[in-house]
Amino acid sequence: MLRRLAAQRILELRQAYRQPQASRSFSTALNYHLDSPDNNPDLPWEFSGKNKEKVKEILSHYPSNYKQSAVIPLLDLAQQQHGGWLSVSAMNHVAKIVEVPPIRVYEVATFYSMFNRTKVGKYHLLVCGTTPCMIRGSREIESALLSHLGVKRNEVTKDGLFSVGEMECMGSCVNAPMITVANYSCGSEGYTYNYYEDITPKRVVEIVEALRRGEKPSHGTQNANRINSGPEGGNTTLLGEPKPPPCRDLDAC
Repeated sequence: MLRRLAAQRILELRQAYRQPQASRSFSTALNYHLDSPDNNPDLPWEFSGKNKEKVKEILSHYPSNYKQSAVIPLLDLAQQQHGGWLSVSAMNHVAKIVEVPPIRVYEVATFYSMFNRTKVGKYHLLVCGTTPCMIRGSREIESALLSHLGVKRNEVTKDGLFSVGEMECMGSCVNAPMITVANYSCGSEGYTYNYYEDITPKRVVEIVEALRRGEKPSHGTQNANRINSGPEGGNTTLLGEPKPPPCRDLDAC
């Protein structure tokens, strides 16, 4: 089984490299830049007035001779402002702010998969693809999303609202399977990043349609019989105050 999964993963990577640039949303799928009419270094780009204040606040967290330490939060802010992806002009602007050669910023943007270097939807849906979520049905979740939206992985719907990608380990394996929704519909001012856990193919489609209607579906566990990460039906252990260890007098401390 593991050999089959590994072979499938290799096939997916090969297909990703064969796709045209416009369909590649993750920095890990494409580690070079090709100029295009909407993404080239000649296009002007700068932070908005409100975000310029945020830039000052971010830089204040670091010594003046270590401005480059602010690269990641500044790229994140730029991505929020730019509709969920980083143009080469935006990365060049960040390099100018932190006073480093642009290649130093490109290295960061191509290393971390949270940075998208081609356009994504206003709602960027990421399905957890790590082993616990796969065992619990994440592939079925992804298939339901792609089928309902009529796109392939990393493609954007024709209306520009949705795109679907994969993320490795969202850190809540006990609530697998799960997705996260990066909401770029309101720019950096209204940006949200929410997790939806204990998801099912039916429920994930309902969430998409709620987002399409402009609603804000409740995030966290989607299992009505669970509270956060607690067991379904309620706790069966640790129902009272734990007993102190017999080898230590806590009152003497």
